[in-house]
Amino acid sequence: MIRRVLALCVCAIALVSCRLDVAVDMTVEPDGTGTIVLVATADAELVEAVPTIADELATDDILAAGWVIDGPTTTPEGGLTMTLTHTFSSDEGATNLLNSIGPPFNQMAMVRNTTGEDTTTRLSGLLGLSDGFESFADEDLIAAVGAVPFTDQISASAATPESSMNVVFRTTLPGQIVQTETNGTALDDGRLEWTAPMDGSILDVRGVSVQSPGDDRWWARPLSVLALVALVSWVAFMTLFIGYVIWARWQRSHRRPPRAGPAH
Repeated sequence: MIRRVLALCVCAIALVSCRLDVAVDMTVEPDGTGTIVLVATADAELVEAVPTIADELATDDILAAGWVIDGPTTTPEGGLTMTLTHTFSSDEGATNLLNSIGPPFNQMAMVRNTTGEDTTTRLSGLLGLSDGFESFADEDLIAAVGAVPFTDQISASAATPESSMNVVFRTTLPGQIVQTETNGTALDDGRLEWTAPMDGSILDVRGVSVQSPGDDRWWARPLSVLALVALVSWVAFMTLFIGYVIWARWQRSHRRPPRAGPAH
């Protein structure tokens, strides 16, 4: 599916010494649902060298799997970009979607557990291309063409994954990030980010967050403070008002003239 589209792009880019940038963003909502968005962008040199690349992208399987495709469209610089979007309703769904992307996403998993009132979200996996470009060729693809596509041409071009592509994975996890169990780079907008190594090494992805009952009710504390202030103000007002009524009645009783005695 997606790995075959990436394989075609990477092979074409490697052959003409261009670049492919891939960004995968996963947003996890407090209830465990969420969205995965994959954006693949090829530079203008690729479009110039292989002008039919957009027509050669096979997306039927991707659409059948429930992904929503936007593009390919032309970038302002003359390149091409394509966006794939898919929602998920559970941690198992998120796990399956991440693994369906294929290399450099390997053994990805998202697991949510609730203990007491706290819910922990754990993201794990391996990022990297341990076999270089050959990591993109699955068994079905090799069986169909008899070998890893373009092996000889890529070798002759001296292209490498490092020189041909960049892959970034970002995620937004609900609750508070557990820093001691997380190795992603914290961005200013609250997301965690990992850059997949393209030199044959593997990056261990770890991201953990914990949701407490009050995490999604940020308004509760200021509202309770306002309610307390209102209660104290009301009690103070009623105390003053009751005191004023008592004082006014006392004043009135002492100002009343004495009654005249009976006439003789």
